[in-house]
Amino acid sequence: MRGGDHAIHSRESSSPLFEQSFECRANLCQNRGMSNPLAALAAHVDALGGEWVGALPAGGGVRGDLQSEVERMSDAGLVRVTDAVAQVRRDTEALLARVADEVARRSRSEFGSEGLAKQQGFHNPARLVASSTGGSTGDAMRLLSVGAATRERESFSGERMPAKHPSVAAAVGAGSISLDAASAITSMLERVALRADPEAMQGVEATLVAHAASLPLAMLQRAIRQPEAMLDQDGVAPREEELRQQRGITLREGRDGMVHVSGRLDPETAAPVKAALESLVSDALRRRPEAPIDDHRTIPQLQADALADLARHCLGCRDTLPPLAKTTAVVRVDLETLREGLGVATIDGIDQPVSARRMAADAELIPAVLGGDSVPLDLGRAARLFTKEQRLALGERDGGCASCGQNISYVEAHHIRWWERDAGPTDLDNGILLCSFCHRRVHDDGWTITVRDGTVWFTPPPHVDPTLTPRLGGRARFEVRVDAAA
Repeated sequence: MRGGDHAIHSRESSSPLFEQSFECRANLCQNRGMSNPLAALAAHVDALGGEWVGALPAGGGVRGDLQSEVERMSDAGLVRVTDAVAQVRRDTEALLARVADEVARRSRSEFGSEGLAKQQGFHNPARLVASSTGGSTGDAMRLLSVGAATRERESFSGERMPAKHPSVAAAVGAGSISLDAASAITSMLERVALRADPEAMQGVEATLVAHAASLPLAMLQRAIRQPEAMLDQDGVAPREEELRQQRGITLREGRDGMVHVSGRLDPETAAPVKAALESLVSDALRRRPEAPIDDHRTIPQLQADALADLARHCLGCRDTLPPLAKTTAVVRVDLETLREGLGVATIDGIDQPVSARRMAADAELIPAVLGGDSVPLDLGRAARLFTKEQRLALGERDGGCASCGQNISYVEAHHIRWWERDAGPTDLDNGILLCSFCHRRVHDDGWTITVRDGTVWFTPPPHVDPTLTPRLGGRARFEVRVDAAA
């Protein structure tokens, strides 16, 4: 939870929504011998009450309804309340997963019509849980899955055994990761379980759980793909071929006069297409401020126009479109993998790993070999702009926008210490990849960026974090390295 303690007892007013003592409620749970999850929930609800009252202005009077109280909160207080509510939600999800798992256990097929779900008039436990939550059966299945993966097991002799995925179980029980994050991690581990080394799986599980505590779900799902490929290297090539067989594009003219284009591309086929389209779109966005005519095209419209530009170029143009002249699809692979011809590689802008042996270097795919001899990359004050080789190296370190994780195709290399104001050199340790939004935010809000031993750190300004605690950035934050997880 963000922020520190608040002297809420000195407030002249309190929230009627939290008039009861949550501390008493927590003590009641303990006195009745309730389990730790309920005591933790009560304690976190108590903390929510404190943050809620602390977010309201002193002496502002009592209005009593939820909307009015939220509107009166300070900015910092509202953020702390959001964190506290999110914690309570994670606690509740953990309890719901445990209860749903017990519903499933009492509804097993061997009980027949005496099973709990059928007794209650439901075809299966997922429908019973969905009826209770008001959600979809898919959400209910996720609850059941996480509950089964995180419950304690029992041996044939009746002894208690750890959960199948103990690191996830501990994090879910402590309310440090969400149900969706737990589901993403356990689903991946189940997919590779028959082929992966159990010890390596445990290390990856622990590392993913640590990442899940600070990453949004979309970033975690991206981070999971690389360790999945490394844990199940034998499965990469078959998966690749399966994806390749599913590739295809269809064009159909509709009754409305529009031509409908739909398709699915495997990573290898998509890499040059995606790189070219994103390069043209990025160029159009960069040129907007100087354009004589206002360009109000949406991103999908820009992508459609870029596809048409590519087709016209192939049909009749002799020269390469300027934005594409500097565009490459970069394949990243470590030196040992390249030598052995085994293992996986990644393509910039594509989350799904691919087998290294399929990715041959040609005019469209540039291999970035990690661990071999490198091109001299530090230029000092000899040049103002970062070179292509430097941008490739920064891409390996930062993985995209070093702050928010935006796709590498939508970022630019910037000086940490400015070229003109600070006489900053054009060196890797003074360079960083940022999207336009994060670039403006860093400068406008006064964030400090440092690079230590090849790792990027962002230090927030005092109005964001009075403790000035550095926050990890770059690829180290958004991606999971198997060598660090094993």
